Amino acid sequence: MKILFTGGSSFTGYWFLRELAAAGHEVTALFRKPASGYDDSPRRQRVAMASELVRPVHGCSFGDDAFLALVAQGGWDLLCHHAADVTNYKSPDFDAIGAVRNNTLNLPQVLRALADAGCPRILLTGSVFEGGEGAGSQGLPDFSPYGLSKALTAQAFRFYCDRAGLRLGKFVIPNPFGPYEEPRFTGYLMKNWLAGKEASCSQPSYVRDNIHVSLLAKAYADFAGKLPATPGFSRLNPSGYAEGQGAFTLRTAQEMRPRLNLPCAVTLAKQVEFPEPRVRINTDIVDAGALGWDEARAWDEMADYYLKAHAEASAPAR
Repeated sequence: MKILFTGGSSFTGYWFLRELAAAGHEVTALFRKPASGYDDSPRRQRVAMASELVRPVHGCSFGDDAFLALVAQGGWDLLCHHAADVTNYKSPDFDAIGAVRNNTLNLPQVLRALADAGCPRILLTGSVFEGGEGAGSQGLPDFSPYGLSKALTAQAFRFYCDRAGLRLGKFVIPNPFGPYEEPRFTGYLMKNWLAGKEASCSQPSYVRDNIHVSLLAKAYADFAGKLPATPGFSRLNPSGYAEGQGAFTLRTAQEMRPRLNLPCAVTLAKQVEFPEPRVRINTDIVDAGALGWDEARAWDEMADYYLKAHAEASAPAR
């Protein structure tokens, strides 16, 4: 397929591009800047690597004039809208309405242009932290203003895709982890273990759904490749390790000890506060074997990535 992809500089975006290209699709990926224009090292690295796999287009964002001109060139089989406004997404003051406005800029016009150009499919990335997604506790509320922005974005896409007679696929992401991510929980664990320190899990009782990004990306490419061209709606909620955060921390330590040849010590705190829903997980079991994914190899790749990063950070300056 000939695919137009937004959000390629993100952690998951890079991995999705990698698997779409590996599946033989012709992908054009939009980036706000060339690799050298990004401040943080992981994003620079992802954009540079992705640009070797796909056709990069810089200075173009969903819904703007340059994007509409690109759509009008025609020949597209699928639009993958993976980009989303994530500015200060963890903040309780995150501008959910402003984010929806950015995520859906000129949406009716974009969809009409795609339909006129003969593109029958849209694939939107969702989040398990949207209200009503996945399975869990407390009535599946939106986790945050960011989760609300993703839910409202999805509702707008579903409404306007239906009106335009397009197929909408929704791919719902849980908690991905692996190489090339920004420093998050697994990055914190690896950094401490490689420094010979004990790591802790402060929220071991939350039940979440952590998934290897390499498996998530293979599921994404498979879902994209199988989206029908007929009008309608499809959804996939791929699940990984659906378990307590404490159990996931212990799992990661167990997998890393022989790979790092380190004790990978862990302390699990006693969690007494629960400001977020206690349980939120995805619901679709992924057939890893059918996708050609190997779990041991994924853990190996994660260990190798962090070992290399640690060695580079520890090397004396020249």
